[in-house]
Amino acid sequence: MAKKQTAAAEEAPGKAPEGAAGGETPAPKKERKPREPKAKASPEAPAGESAPAAAPPAQKSPAPAAKAPAAPSKEGEAKKRGRQPGHPPQRGKKLRHQLRTLKENLAKEGPIPLKRAVALLKQHKRAKFDETVEIHMSLGVDSTQNDQMVRGSVPLPYGIGKAVRVMVFCQGENIAKAKEAGADHAGGDEFIKKIQQEGWLQFDVALATQDMMGVVSRLGKVLGPRGLMPTPKAGTVITTGGDVAASVREFKAGKVEFRADKGGNVHAGVGKLSFEEDKLVANVMTFVEQIRAAKPSGVKGNYVKSITLSATMSPGIPVSV
Repeated sequence: MAKKQTAAAEEAPGKAPEGAAGGETPAPKKERKPREPKAKASPEAPAGESAPAAAPPAQKSPAPAAKAPAAPSKEGEAKKRGRQPGHPPQRGKKLRHQLRTLKENLAKEGPIPLKRAVALLKQHKRAKFDETVEIHMSLGVDSTQNDQMVRGSVPLPYGIGKAVRVMVFCQGENIAKAKEAGADHAGGDEFIKKIQQEGWLQFDVALATQDMMGVVSRLGKVLGPRGLMPTPKAGTVITTGGDVAASVREFKAGKVEFRADKGGNVHAGVGKLSFEEDKLVANVMTFVEQIRAAKPSGVKGNYVKSITLSATMSPGIPVSV
């Protein structure tokens, strides 16, 4: 018994400090030991998991976000392309076959007589509006040379089928003459101020008498870029001995201005598709004869290379005149 008590006494003091010191520190250590890996794993695991877990969402989240706008942007681009110049809407199969057949037949025949060309234009009319008949002439001129410029105006016998608003810069008695002949506007300084200050341009053709050109020249920056500046070469400047009323009537009836471009080509409208065939033929012949009469002296070789007739919505038809 004594031995047992001594042993218990020896064990008790040894256990007591262990319980006091180890009950607070080691006991929690024993409890924390299993938790330490969990606690370490929990911060490390989330850190380790968060990195891979955060990485994939970070990679995936922008990917769908970038794809989503990409698809509509392409569709938007495709839609916009159809509205841009040079990208017309797709034609139907019947229309494409019809136009292809017409072009093949015209290519086989080559240039055809003018009357037959006008009849073909009327036969293949497909637009709902009244199309404009246009003439395109390729000339053997060098437009870079000043002595080979082809420019002028020609009054068509049956007009162009369009109402033309005529402005006449004149003074004195010429104002009354111009208005009697059918001019929409006629006057001097009051219209010049109106154009300079208000930007008023409610006219299609501008005529000017010789005595008014000194004042009208101030409007060169405004009228020049729009092709409305009166010039002697275009026949829009009325000389001192010229008849104001006759000039106004010619332009109201359908006097057409023409000018060769950089490639030596001349383009002009010569009427409407609703005109009778004889009237269209007469207008075309008048225009062609005026172009031939305006042949520069410095041109050598073939002057008129080709003549093509077309409507607003039809292919060009080679014409032999």
